[in-house]
Amino acid sequence: MNKKEKQQLKELLEAQRRKIAGDLDHIEKDTLNQSQRDASGDLSGYSFHMADVATDNYDREFSLDIASNEQKVLNEIEAALQKMEDGTYGKCEICDDKIKIERLKAVPYARLCVKCKQEEERKAKRKPS
Repeated sequence: MNKKEKQQLKELLEAQRRKIAGDLDHIEKDTLNQSQRDASGDLSGYSFHMADVATDNYDREFSLDIASNEQKVLNEIEAALQKMEDGTYGKCEICDDKIKIERLKAVPYARLCVKCKQEEERKAKRKPS
């Protein structure tokens, strides 16, 4: 990977970090920092329908799941940026081979080469849940 490609990938990682941070901020303000009563718009504090309560709970859980997944990606991005600083960016964490530039352009925070990622996914499928 040349200097120009590394800079492009760094800019891509930083742009993704800003977007995810904004998304998380939006979720926090709109969902997680509101009480259930505020989120539902119910001024009385009493819900007339159990279905309304269930819908509100589902929406909050859904937002929490999204926030959790976004936070995981944000952590991966931070790790990739740190690897750039350390000089270890673009190396597979399992086999230590270089990760192809095409993969890094598609998933700039990739930790594994395609071969090792496929093997990891195969092993995960075989594990009983």
